[in-house]
Amino acid sequence: MKTNLIVFGTRPEAIKMAPLVLAFKKDRSFNTKICVTAQHREMLDQVLDFFDINPDYDLNVMKPNQNLYSLTATIIEGMKPVLEEVNPDFVYVHGDTTTSMAVGIAAFYSGAKVCHVEAGLRTFDRKYPFPEEFNRQLTGKIADYHFAPTILSQKNLLQENIKNNNIIVTGNTVIDALLFGIEKVNSTNFKDNEIEDLKEILDFNKKIILVTGHRRENHGEGLLNICSALKQIAENNKETQIIYPVHLNPNVEKPVYELLSGIDNIILVKPLAYAAFIWLMEKSYLIITDSGGIQEEAPSLGKPVLVTRDTTERPEAVEEGTVLLVGTDTKKIINETQKLISDAAYYKTLSMLHNPYGDGNATSRIVNFIKEI
Repeated sequence: MKTNLIVFGTRPEAIKMAPLVLAFKKDRSFNTKICVTAQHREMLDQVLDFFDINPDYDLNVMKPNQNLYSLTATIIEGMKPVLEEVNPDFVYVHGDTTTSMAVGIAAFYSGAKVCHVEAGLRTFDRKYPFPEEFNRQLTGKIADYHFAPTILSQKNLLQENIKNNNIIVTGNTVIDALLFGIEKVNSTNFKDNEIEDLKEILDFNKKIILVTGHRRENHGEGLLNICSALKQIAENNKETQIIYPVHLNPNVEKPVYELLSGIDNIILVKPLAYAAFIWLMEKSYLIITDSGGIQEEAPSLGKPVLVTRDTTERPEAVEEGTVLLVGTDTKKIINETQKLISDAAYYKTLSMLHNPYGDGNATSRIVNFIKEI
């Protein structure tokens, strides 16, 4: 029996690894253990709850005002006894977080095979996004097996001299999670207090614009430009309602509340748990975000996305046309939003395009690949 150790620490990782956890736990040909670093704590726990995942190990590394130096060291040291006890054949990490990079290093030291889920994404600028691009590239150097979500991701890995036999194009597990989640939140017996609260404050006779933003590179002037654009969009389009779950980072929370509070058709709320967030995505008309995961999810729901970044490690949706890069240029954000609001034909074109990130079967491809090793 092969032993798996699946490790993650943030909310996005938990969402994208959840389908893999559930699939491996059901398969009796594997002994599968789950470890969370809890690089995020409350947001991580909400996802574990939703997918009914009970970790076998919890490093609980989150501390106030932690920095990348201490976080990386704490994770590597914390993984040593876990790896010694589990003695896994395969360690699975995801994407581009500090957890993924640090666990990858620790797993390499232990002698386990490292499996990188969502491998091969690149901006080719190690400082953008920071530190995620560096984390992803370093994890790619450590990994033995690479689960690339797209053909382009595979090509990136091949250009870095990764052997083709060690790469499989799977699609992105975030689509597997999303389809599972949407079915669950829309089921008649599912009850969620956050969703009920949203129903009370949203006006579904209006076009709902969902906004998120948290990237470090947008802190300061970039975020101020985004807020200025949102204010003008709200004032010019009373038939819209903007809802913004505001990240708790003071660099985000303070300017957003200072600039956007008190505007009739802008609703500022606390960050939403996964269930309420995907429900809200489905109800939205369009999405303005700097999130990588949302760029992947929204096309499956038929939602156009304006990305408030200048570059993206997910160019496939940009090429398909479902995602538009607008950066933090106030005029560009306003103009593209206005076009999507007022031009029904243009909106229809963007909302009906193909999702390049997957068909909901990424998990089964990964499981089948590991079985053949």
